[in-house]
Amino acid sequence: MLFPGASRNCDRDMKKQLPKYMHLSHGTYFFVKRKGSKIVWRPLGADFQTALKAHSKLLGGPTGGMAKLIDRVMEHIRPRLKPSTIQQYESVIRVLKRKLADFEPDQVKPRTIAELKVSMIDTPNFCNRALSVLRVVFNHALEWGLVESNPVIGIMRHHEHKRSRYLSNAERAAIRAAAGPRLKVIIDLLYLTGQRVSDVLKIRRADLTDVGIEFQQQKTGTKLTVAWTPELKAAVEAAKSLDGNVAAFTLLRNRRGKAPDYRSVQEQWTRACEAAGVADSHLHDLRAASITDVTRMGFDAQALAGHSSAQMTKRYVRLRESPVVRGPSR
Repeated sequence: MLFPGASRNCDRDMKKQLPKYMHLSHGTYFFVKRKGSKIVWRPLGADFQTALKAHSKLLGGPTGGMAKLIDRVMEHIRPRLKPSTIQQYESVIRVLKRKLADFEPDQVKPRTIAELKVSMIDTPNFCNRALSVLRVVFNHALEWGLVESNPVIGIMRHHEHKRSRYLSNAERAAIRAAAGPRLKVIIDLLYLTGQRVSDVLKIRRADLTDVGIEFQQQKTGTKLTVAWTPELKAAVEAAKSLDGNVAAFTLLRNRRGKAPDYRSVQEQWTRACEAAGVADSHLHDLRAASITDVTRMGFDAQALAGHSSAQMTKRYVRLRESPVVRGPSR
């Protein structure tokens, strides 16, 4: 078994998906290649991963493995990616490098990807992102002549359930009470603007206009202005007063004087949730709560979200009220 929790395929399927010159016979892997008029069988062992390493050496030694290929592809496509996409890729790449550390690119077969998928069944959304990254990686490897096919093609994605968690005002207040000064401000700005975390963390002083806060969403490129309310003005003033009211390029700053990074904010949020006793709460739930409450108030939630379609906005709306219906009377 390649990954914890993955199931074994039948021997016939395994034989079809083995690397070139590798054969499985009676529970043992062999390197089989014609030498002159003879066919030479060299035993590689009964363990698949051990056999892969021995197979790689017989082919001329390792070429840097999957980690090197992933880094090469990322370096090639990075200039074309948005910062938010790069951030998502990096978390996935760390996991893929660890799980595929023993593989050369040509040793990764559909069976390998299928078992990787099964091993990540508890995190279907993350697994689907990993499959997307691997599909891109192997598309480039195929174009560069490093592999003969893309092993991710034909592997179905996990079904992703729509998240229905609604973060109530009481829960948000409890988390906020357990948060530090900077996180308190970030929580307020995320809820009051309804924007994505990455966009809020990078609000510039120049984005603060007479009308409101201007945003150009990193993910979609959509431009919008969230109008001032007394609460939003108070949140911005609280942000300005952090670190002794030092004027900076961005509204929010870390100790190095730059915009806070998502990972550190996420860690602070997790600790605050634990301290407040609020379970199953994501930092992104603040945006969903904002869009849901705007919908309930009768305002334009789609405009606030910056979505191109109402269907996209509906994925964020988590109204708790069930419809009031009436049954028959006698």
